[in-house]
Amino acid sequence: MIRWAALFVALMATEAAAVECRDLSHEGNRYSLCEVAPAEEDLRLFLRDGAGQPYGTFKNIENSLSDGKTLSFAMNAGMYHPDRRPVGHYVEDGQEEMRLLTGASDGNFGLLPNGVFCVGEDRADVFETLDFAATQPDCRHASQSGPMLVIDGALHPRFLPDSTSKRIRNGVGTRFDGQRAVFVISNNEVTFHAFARLFRDVLQTSNALYFDGRISRLHAPTLDRSDAGFPMGPIVGVVE
Repeated sequence: MIRWAALFVALMATEAAAVECRDLSHEGNRYSLCEVAPAEEDLRLFLRDGAGQPYGTFKNIENSLSDGKTLSFAMNAGMYHPDRRPVGHYVEDGQEEMRLLTGASDGNFGLLPNGVFCVGEDRADVFETLDFAATQPDCRHASQSGPMLVIDGALHPRFLPDSTSKRIRNGVGTRFDGQRAVFVISNNEVTFHAFARLFRDVLQTSNALYFDGRISRLHAPTLDRSDAGFPMGPIVGVVE
C-alpha cells in the first residue's frame, strides 16, 4: 500500500511539472530548450521588483516569490538599454512600460521585420511587428525584440546560409494555435540562419523571434542549470 501511495505521488509530481526542458543537437550545433503550454502554466514577464528596481537575475526573481512558489524556467526576453529599460514594446501584467517601435534602426533589433512575443489569457504568440500593430492582440505580457527568425513558416529574408557571424543566441517560437511556446538557447555559437532553421524545420514553429545574442541565459532546474552573468533586462519565466 505504501509503495502504491509513493508511486501515485511520484506520478502526480511528474504530471505537475510546469515545463519540459531538454538538450538536443542539430546540424552539429548544440541547444537547450524548454517547452511551455501557455493555457496550463503561469507564463509571465519580469522586469522590476516591488521597489521599481530591475530584477536583473533569476535569483532575485525567485527571492521575490511567495507562498512556496518557484521558477521552473526562465530566460532573458528582449533587448534593453544600459539601465535595463526595454528597447522596444514592453507590457507586464497589463501595464505598458514601452510603446511599440515600427521603424528600422541600428543593430539586430532594427533588422526588419522584427516582432513581439505576446502572452494572452490562454495562449502565447509571436507576431511580426506590423501585424501586431494592425491586429492589436490582447497581451497580458508582451516583449518586442528582433529580428524575427521565422515569419509564417519562412526564414527572415536577410539571413544568409553562408554567414560567418556566429554568437550564442536565444529566442522563442510559437505555433498558429498559440498552445505551444518553445524557448531555445544555443550552447555553442551559431548563425542566424542555422538558429532559424532549428525553429522552422525541427521544432516546426510557425513564427519565431530572436531575443538576444550577447547575454543569452537560461534557468532550467530540471537540466541542473541556472546561468549567471551580467544583469538582464526583461525576463520571461514560468512560476509554479
